[in-house]
Amino acid sequence: MKAKNYFLPVVILVVVLGIDQYFKFYIKNNFFLGEEVSVIGNWFKLHFTENYGMAFGLEFGGKTGKVFLTLFRIIFVGAIGYYIKTLVDKDIKPVYVCSWVLIVAGALGNIIDSVFYGVYFGYDSWFHGRVVDMLYFPIIRTTLPDSFPFWAGEEFEFFRPVFNVADAAISIGFMLILIFQKHANVPEKDVDDLQVKSPVEERFDIGGGD
Repeated sequence: MKAKNYFLPVVILVVVLGIDQYFKFYIKNNFFLGEEVSVIGNWFKLHFTENYGMAFGLEFGGKTGKVFLTLFRIIFVGAIGYYIKTLVDKDIKPVYVCSWVLIVAGALGNIIDSVFYGVYFGYDSWFHGRVVDMLYFPIIRTTLPDSFPFWAGEEFEFFRPVFNVADAAISIGFMLILIFQKHANVPEKDVDDLQVKSPVEERFDIGGGD
């Protein structure tokens, strides 16, 4: 094991967490809930919203589900953290290692909100914090034609969900894993074991934009 092999993963972890929490604190302290500010025209805006649930504003099981989901995320982060250590020790390609680090960083970012924000901002108890979302990209806004099946004449918007830096990190990490897994020289047993213990599909529960 070489200490220098951990340098890049640690830097990515710290930078992603720092940017994520900076944006969340800035929005929380300077915006009112529902406030929206244009950054680049009509297709990139900061829109302050909060949610109790999963990624991109989805929800799961009320307050009990919130605690369960947060605990599951903590276990997930621990499992993936151990897996990252094994990858580093085996000198697996850095791009693959850092893909998993992005997922861990994103998960930790939303865990911080869930565990601490309720108490820190004085609106709820431990593990009941609301995850702060702010990134909004309504790139396409149009009305579907009357000839369009099922949704004729309805408003269509892409990309509708409001999310945060942590969500983006998780999604990017997941996509990079799909792209580089076959070229990372990862033993199949390690991949199979990880998928059984903590499938990456759970990312869409971890996220927060939670």
